[in-house]
Amino acid sequence: HSKSVSAGNTACRVIVHIDLDCFYAQVEMIRNPELRDKPLGVQQKNIVVTCNYEARKLGIKKLVSVRDAKEKFPQLTLVNGEDLTQYREMSYKVTDLLEEFCPLVERLGFDENFVDITEIVEKRLKQLQQSGCSRLCVSGHVYNDQAINFHDTMHVRLVIGSQIAEELREAVHARLGLTGCAGVASNKLLAKLVSGTFKPNQQTVLLPESCQDLIRNLEHINKVPGIGYKTTQRLETLGLKSVCDLQACPSAILEKELGVSAAQRIQKLSYGEDDSPVTPSGPPQSFSEEDSFKKCSSEVQVKEKIEELLANLLDRIHKDGRKPHTIRLTIRQFSSTNKWFNRESRQCPIPPHLIQKLGKESSSVISPLVDILMKLFRKMINVDLPFHLTLLSVCFSNLKDLPSSKKGSIGVYLTEVSPLSASGKNVYEKEDVSQDQTSSSWNQNFNRTGNTPTRKLSEEKKSCIRKTGIPDFPFNLSPGDIDQEVFRELPEDIKKEIISERTGEMIPTENVFSQPSLCFPKEINSTPPSSKRVNSDMNAAGCSIPFTSAHGSATVLAHSSNASCSECPGSILIDGDGEKKPTDPLNFRERDLLALEAGASQTVLPAPVLGKGEQAFGTTSKDKTYGSREGIVFPLNVDPKTFFELPADVQKELLAEWK
Repeated sequence: HSKSVSAGNTACRVIVHIDLDCFYAQVEMIRNPELRDKPLGVQQKNIVVTCNYEARKLGIKKLVSVRDAKEKFPQLTLVNGEDLTQYREMSYKVTDLLEEFCPLVERLGFDENFVDITEIVEKRLKQLQQSGCSRLCVSGHVYNDQAINFHDTMHVRLVIGSQIAEELREAVHARLGLTGCAGVASNKLLAKLVSGTFKPNQQTVLLPESCQDLIRNLEHINKVPGIGYKTTQRLETLGLKSVCDLQACPSAILEKELGVSAAQRIQKLSYGEDDSPVTPSGPPQSFSEEDSFKKCSSEVQVKEKIEELLANLLDRIHKDGRKPHTIRLTIRQFSSTNKWFNRESRQCPIPPHLIQKLGKESSSVISPLVDILMKLFRKMINVDLPFHLTLLSVCFSNLKDLPSSKKGSIGVYLTEVSPLSASGKNVYEKEDVSQDQTSSSWNQNFNRTGNTPTRKLSEEKKSCIRKTGIPDFPFNLSPGDIDQEVFRELPEDIKKEIISERTGEMIPTENVFSQPSLCFPKEINSTPPSSKRVNSDMNAAGCSIPFTSAHGSATVLAHSSNASCSECPGSILIDGDGEKKPTDPLNFRERDLLALEAGASQTVLPAPVLGKGEQAFGTTSKDKTYGSREGIVFPLNVDPKTFFELPADVQKELLAEWK
């Protein structure tokens, strides 16, 4: 995890654990300085979740009921802390500030952070050795008041670490107004355990010789970070309650109960051994909102609470900018014996057309998302029987950045199989389902949480595509010194300049391709009897596909119906007046550059002269499946048939964005 410390040499690490004092209360005091010297509690529902140290001096503790706190001290000031926005924002400010000192910062909740300062310590140790300075003082406390041996390099490293920890705490206080405790040790487990030795606003360093004293002084095995509620229950069934019990337990017994891997990990923790790295958290991997209550026992109540949670979540998604692809619902049913740890969850993929709307049209997606969540709810609860919920939580996960080239594109409905096929061309597979089938496929996935539908082409369609000669990509060659993806992201005027510099003239489209750019399969061209003339017009042109170039002119490939697409006799450029202009053959480089230009162009579906009652693409006026297709301009990566299978509102949205 660190450049200067190998994975096997974790004993040389120096880790700082920073734990902010009564975090929610501090944020409230920063927002309202008049509360600073008053006994203050932060209330969520009927619980005082935390309180400042003025209140603690009076005997008020966190996680007590509001009623008990008020009875004990009527003058206690309470503020509502159910909206976590301010706390969340301040929490990220702290992490960002720590990352200015060191990139290895790992968040642990809102108010805790691990910082791996090993590299900084090593640099300061070298500077100290080079300068020959022997004066070195520890900052804060030393656990157990153990004497420091300045001839022990690890002791010196930890002393330097204590100085850096003090600098971090001072910076957080100076810039954000927050105080906190810190622990300095050789791993994350020990740093977290020792940080709370002296509170508030103090710090403690743990030397290696005192590790066992710290671990064995823990009241119960559930105080060891990494041993959770369920594991504690299983260990208690074996008669293990203290850390000493866990250390003395034979490995074979633990492995039989927990499995080899978990048993080894837990026994190492009992000795204070933890080689887990400090992993930079980065942006959050999910967004969730939850609400707890005494009782929720009707579908109407569940739906109302889900709507409230979604409103807050969608606002956070909008600010983040990424698109979630999975949604999860968590419930907690009332239990007199297991009050806190009986949660149940179900999740499913978010339909693609809703993903597109998240963040910009929040009001229009709440209703369909509520419908999805209610289906998940019914998977867990039989609504025909009485139920009693005490918690609901909604979570968006599987967050992804939407590439700029895909925004508003039909490409959202296509799955890229691989970056390059054997021929070096991009390949897409289209989902072989109609819109009605799509909605049902989402419903089927409620039982298979987290799995998206597999999108495959039927063998029949693959065969049809091969027969009609549809290429995998509109061009098959690219200049060695031009990155196609970068080129496509350039502004239009720069594209034109690059192309004109390379070719010096307008390039006919036909010579770019060794095969036709697009041929319509028979399945698309097949029509009812009333549209035979339209089909014959299209077939007469063979694989005729017009392109609108970046220059705005239309270049048309015209082939005889008797000639194959690879046997076109000559290059013909047709300008806006319909005059045929012969062109010279292009060299290899020019063909490639035009291929790049074609990548930025759009495909225009022709609108042939139709008889009464006829429409383009061989449909009649009575055919409601595809609707009117005349004059529609598609980007090159769009499959027209797939487009016309989409819902009408999605079609309108995409067309508006293309315009």
